[in-house]
Amino acid sequence: MPPIPGSGLAKGLAVTLRTMTKRAHTAQYPEVQPELPPRSRGVIGLFEENCTVCMLCARECPDWCIYIDSHKETVPAATPGGRERSRNVLDRFAIDFSLCMYCGICIEVCPFDALFWSPEFEYAETDIHDLTHERDKLREWMWTVPAPPALDPCAEEPKEIAAARKAAEKAEAAAAEAAAAAAAAEATADPSADATPDTPDTPAGGTA
Repeated sequence: MPPIPGSGLAKGLAVTLRTMTKRAHTAQYPEVQPELPPRSRGVIGLFEENCTVCMLCARECPDWCIYIDSHKETVPAATPGGRERSRNVLDRFAIDFSLCMYCGICIEVCPFDALFWSPEFEYAETDIHDLTHERDKLREWMWTVPAPPALDPCAEEPKEIAAARKAAEKAEAAAAEAAAAAAAAEATADPSADATPDTPDTPAGGTA
């Protein structure tokens, strides 16, 4: 059956009439801040203490908007006769948000949890070159990162927490065994060192 001429126009007018009878909702931004979901993809915060300069985030970024500079430092040996080691020190960590498409790949591939999503979204600039934010600004956004959701009480214990707990329990057990062994060694020490030497009985009023 062919469509009735003008049916599309009638449907469009019906939608317009239904919308006209509803009250418009206007967000008074910026006087009234929007209520965003806690895991909104606003900006990316950097926790630089966890960054090992592995460059994985910069290599996996499809937009190549992450810039990282670093240098190597020599760490002295922890024990006498040990070998010196070298470590990477972060000099620059910047993200060009004019190129970022908020895919979150850099956050997912970071093996040391140095990058986090922040719901902060007010970072507009009048110059596009100012949208490249350095690590100081990325560190400020870390304080707006929401806390992680609570674990399911019925879920399995994370492997990292379980390994740390087992290591702590093993260390406590070893310390307790060492303390018990030390106490046993003190108890079984030579008793003559603390005993009072025996003296012969002397008759009253004279010598033997």
